[in-house]
Amino acid sequence: MSRFIKTAYQGFASYTPGEQRNDGTYIKLNTNESPYPPAPSVLEALKENDLEALRLYPDPTGRILKEKLASLYDVKPENVFLSNGSDDILNFAMMAFVDDDEKIAFPEITYSFYEVIAALHGVQVNRVPMCASDNLPALFINPDDYCSLHQNIIIPNPNAPTGAALTVDQIEKIVRTNPDHVVLIDEAYVDFGAESAIFLTKKYDNLLVSHTFSKYASFAGGRLGFAIGSAELINDLMTIQYSTNPYNINRLTMKLAEATVDADTYYRANAEKIKATRMRTTAALEAMDFTVIPSLANFVFARHQRIAGKTIYEEMLRRFVLIRHFDSPVITDFNRISIGSDEQMNQFLERMQEVINEKS
Repeated sequence: MSRFIKTAYQGFASYTPGEQRNDGTYIKLNTNESPYPPAPSVLEALKENDLEALRLYPDPTGRILKEKLASLYDVKPENVFLSNGSDDILNFAMMAFVDDDEKIAFPEITYSFYEVIAALHGVQVNRVPMCASDNLPALFINPDDYCSLHQNIIIPNPNAPTGAALTVDQIEKIVRTNPDHVVLIDEAYVDFGAESAIFLTKKYDNLLVSHTFSKYASFAGGRLGFAIGSAELINDLMTIQYSTNPYNINRLTMKLAEATVDADTYYRANAEKIKATRMRTTAALEAMDFTVIPSLANFVFARHQRIAGKTIYEEMLRRFVLIRHFDSPVITDFNRISIGSDEQMNQFLERMQEVINEKS
């Protein structure tokens, strides 16, 4: 760091993205991207005049895309907020809704960006402990721990890196019992088996639900996220957006995202394929003596009964397979494995079996 950085950011621990090795040598199962390409109609969406129009600013309101999303999710356009990836929603929400004397609560084991963005804004955090379930480790969210908490809350559903999910009834109880604070449900992975809480935004003005196109919509490189909530919450987010980056969605992303919404059936079919592959992969890992946390996401979280998680990560890397390992002591024996195509997962399982045979 330079000597000019603000005192508050000296020694700041920023977010660490997953490794990016995109030269085609590695089977990349570490960042939860879709293994399937965008819909053909999306690939065809850009015309020569769209490229020429790059000399013009994009529509800062994103009117057409908001209308399409509103129709898809049965809400009104004024209930939709657009962002440059869903992490921007977290950033804006932290600025908009958490006062200096308040805390924000989120699970003790979850997406590490929550901790980073809270620290960036000097927000105090309440790391809510996890609980055990059905003889599995303490890696699960207990919804009762969030009821009547009287704090702002972020809960990813399904959670990351575990893939475990709450029911909509459990989420509703959390929202209902914290009426004077915002509850943000991060549904980055909801399309792979969990139930969305979007419909509850019509009933509760303190519920904000965020989504991303990075997972089910094969659009991680496009950087498009959106949130749905009451018109008042959305206006609050727009106030922050217009005070930081009013043209936050570029023209090409906007155009391709509109085509993505139109091709929703294609992406839903891909999500079903990923769910089937996830079930097959889970069964195969369990047959190799892995404990696998039941997942409703496009990844699984697995721990071998005899081999250390770091060892498995390193051995798979040596075999040109990227999976995600976390150094946190609580989960150091686990690895998160994104679900790829059937061909990718076949190769993954073959190489994993090699590791088990060699190290057992």
